[in-house]
Amino acid sequence: MDMINSSHSYATGGTSAGEVWADPKRLAATLSTENAESCTTYNMLKVSRNLFRWTKEIAYADYYERALINGVLSIQRGTDPGVMIYMLPQAPGRSKAISYHGWGTKYDSFWCCYGTGIESFSKLGDSIYFEEKGDTPALSIIQYIPSTFNWKTAGVTVTQQLEPLSSSDMNFRVSLSVSGKTNGQSATLNVRIPTWTSASGAKAILNDKDLGSVTPGSLLSVTKQWNSNDHLSLQFPIALRTEAIKDDQPEYASLQAILFGPFVLAGLSSGDWDAKTGSDVSDWITAVPSSHNSQLMTFTQESSGRTFVLSSSNGSLTMQERPAVDGTDTAVHATFRVHPQDAAMLHGTYGATLKDTSVQIEPFDMPGTVITNNLTLSAQKSAGSFFNIVPGLDGKPNSVSLELGTKPGCFLVSGADYSAGAKIQVSCKSSVQSIGGILEQAASFAQAAPLRQYHPVSFVAKGVKRNFLLEPFYSLRDEFYTVYFNLAA
Repeated sequence: MDMINSSHSYATGGTSAGEVWADPKRLAATLSTENAESCTTYNMLKVSRNLFRWTKEIAYADYYERALINGVLSIQRGTDPGVMIYMLPQAPGRSKAISYHGWGTKYDSFWCCYGTGIESFSKLGDSIYFEEKGDTPALSIIQYIPSTFNWKTAGVTVTQQLEPLSSSDMNFRVSLSVSGKTNGQSATLNVRIPTWTSASGAKAILNDKDLGSVTPGSLLSVTKQWNSNDHLSLQFPIALRTEAIKDDQPEYASLQAILFGPFVLAGLSSGDWDAKTGSDVSDWITAVPSSHNSQLMTFTQESSGRTFVLSSSNGSLTMQERPAVDGTDTAVHATFRVHPQDAAMLHGTYGATLKDTSVQIEPFDMPGTVITNNLTLSAQKSAGSFFNIVPGLDGKPNSVSLELGTKPGCFLVSGADYSAGAKIQVSCKSSVQSIGGILEQAASFAQAAPLRQYHPVSFVAKGVKRNFLLEPFYSLRDEFYTVYFNLAA
């Protein structure tokens, strides 16, 4: 286990290239669509579970946490039951949906990884609690997952709750409540202090009493007669960090993954993986404020019973048919952060409040980049990057038109044929004769709820050519991403 972790393990906790272990510390050349076989991760979890039972070494519990979050939760397509994956692509610009197997089907996929995958999800509570009996019974809590454990030996029930995690709050908080007997048997509660946290700021408070300093990578032990209403609060600072790929060749030293505590953060990307670092992680990675979700929207048009969405992809603005399912690149490309020039309106929503407002339009997966009046993308925000959201030219009550900030009377218009892939153009009232209201119709969009939202744990990483939106790897479905980045100073 130690050898595999030090030489064959990807950031996700997966370990195989194809279905084999290749040469040690040579993972860079193995990055492909066929990485981190689900069955292998399943078996590594079983090994780490037993090694922890025998040794009580926190490294095995830390690995279990990493592989469970990134290597198991990632293999099911969101909450779609029975839709699982064989391999987890690790190469830049890949999608879980596009590999040799891709996503399986509910009733017709019978790979080995379906058996282990289903079993892995049935065992999410498998390795949270470990009990030791004796004159002073002990209970070790090594995974932080909302749950309840009936500790019969001690005559109490332990309930574990977690506060929602977000990128704007750099603390991971756990609440452990005890209920049951009064003045019961003396027993020991051991709680894991994760290696990924720091001693500075970490806290353990029992019934409002601070238990003093805690040491990352250890078990904190509390022995007492546990009574009903005993309460242990844990606070672990959670930080961003980079982790080099397991490859000792100097030319690959720049290939690193980005983690937030135990969570691997993938960047939405169709292949670009060049990130621009600073002297500290905080210099080049920043949190996405939760308030930015209120600035997201999708622009739509209806034609012949079909819905088309304004989409930004590969530097072009087009109309695409609205995706039938969530979790796709089409949904990503059809979502925009629309923020007004007036800072006082930054907390508005995608509703009618933005009409008659000057705004910048930022593609969801290209933070810091805005659409210009020339229909290009630019990180330089100038007068040519503002649009006026005005009442729709078609006169419908809920429609809007996007007027160029530098050319009043000129608007973004879709193709008259309303076919998927039709490029957006600019047309001006003074130069185009409207026939049967075609111009007015083509220049009018409905402001719809966004097809995509920022995950509560979202960050922006500076890139050499463009910035990256980072989200937990397990949360992605069909989107294209990169797990490893090429870090340039």
